[in-house]
Amino acid sequence: MLNPAVSKELVDIVGRDRFLDQLEELTCYSYDSFLEEAIPDAVLFPVSTDEVSHIVQIASRHGIPVTARGAGTSVCGAPVPVQHGIVLCFTHMNRILEVNTRDRYAIVQPGVINGDLQKALAPYGFFFPPDPGSMNMSTMGGNVAQNAGGPRCLKYGVTVDYVLGLEVVLASGKVVRLGSRNIKDVTGYRLSALFCGSEGTLGLITEIIVKVVPAPVTTKTLMVTFKDLDDTAESVADIIGSGILPAAMELMDKMTVNAIEDAVHLGLPREADGSLLIEVDGSEETCEREIRQIIEKVKQHGAVTIEEAATEEEKERIWAARRSSYGVFAKLAPDIVSEDVTVPVSKVPAMIRKIQEICAHYNLTAGILAHAGDGNMHPLIAGNRQDKDEWTRVWQAVHDMFAAAAEMGGTLSGEHGIGLAKSEFLPLVMDEDSREFMQVIKKAVDPGNMFNPGKFV
Repeated sequence: MLNPAVSKELVDIVGRDRFLDQLEELTCYSYDSFLEEAIPDAVLFPVSTDEVSHIVQIASRHGIPVTARGAGTSVCGAPVPVQHGIVLCFTHMNRILEVNTRDRYAIVQPGVINGDLQKALAPYGFFFPPDPGSMNMSTMGGNVAQNAGGPRCLKYGVTVDYVLGLEVVLASGKVVRLGSRNIKDVTGYRLSALFCGSEGTLGLITEIIVKVVPAPVTTKTLMVTFKDLDDTAESVADIIGSGILPAAMELMDKMTVNAIEDAVHLGLPREADGSLLIEVDGSEETCEREIRQIIEKVKQHGAVTIEEAATEEEKERIWAARRSSYGVFAKLAPDIVSEDVTVPVSKVPAMIRKIQEICAHYNLTAGILAHAGDGNMHPLIAGNRQDKDEWTRVWQAVHDMFAAAAEMGGTLSGEHGIGLAKSEFLPLVMDEDSREFMQVIKKAVDPGNMFNPGKFV
């Protein structure tokens, strides 16, 4: 609990209506989509950079931890205030400040929803490529903090590839501007990139300049099914290896497809051991050529059904299946662990076989979802953490998956981040000197360890 005098200082900044300190209110900001929870001492909703700066100065003076929060859609525990203190929730800083398609940028506050930015850009014929599964809920500040990805990132890249500049409040309360509005800018260190994926451990992002790009003229979408999951994975490696770069290539195994069909009845083929959702975009001519090449490739790997979306409604039906996967799979058990180990694309078939082998070994209910074109695996493990034996097996399986990915030259996370979920596994993919270097940066920027303490640094 905060000292009453400190609470008064904070209320003087934001007002009583944007200051929460009652237990039933604080509980709502104690968790994300991971499994651990921690109650903050207070939750504040700033509306300006100036307010954030003054809050940070007070927190610094009194040694109070500060954890940033957006919409709470993280799945790694990143916004969980494990050392309590203040949660700064940025949902009230939700204005799109500028859209400039002539110079190809947009300026937003951190509380802007990704999907709302997409809607604002659409009338201009532009879009912001990173499209996490939570894009209709997650905030741009959270997307930057987690360096979010999504299905389109196979072709277009992740959030850091589109951040041109940031406004950041440092631990001293000083406000710094990093980067610029220019598409090309190599002036000094690329400091804005340092904050992408930092998970709120270095400073508080209060304004974001992102690069936006023209929307493709045409998209074509396929849903392909296979009798064998191996054939599904081999198709992915073959398509990417041939030089075709789809906008998205999403893999789902039989368990995942059946869970989706049970929940939302989209007419998905239940008998398929593996499914691929493939989308290409570009000019009409390019899309037509690439989709025919892909169809030939999947036929060579024993595709059972090939459905090409003929209308926008059919395309949306196919994508609805993919985007609903996490939510419907979570209904299979009280708890779910969603991981995102990443391996080189050529290792996708081997990694999928390894995930199946590990889950079978530990007798777990699990499905596989993947941004397969860039090697990003999402094993979904359903279980009950009240069952200590089962939950021990879940985490043994997760450890084995991380170890297998590391052995294949992969890494712990393609887009979810580290947070609380993966801190202990960092030595699998990062040596001691590299981890110490991150700590050097953290201590230089946040010497009092005020920002999001207790996480991966």
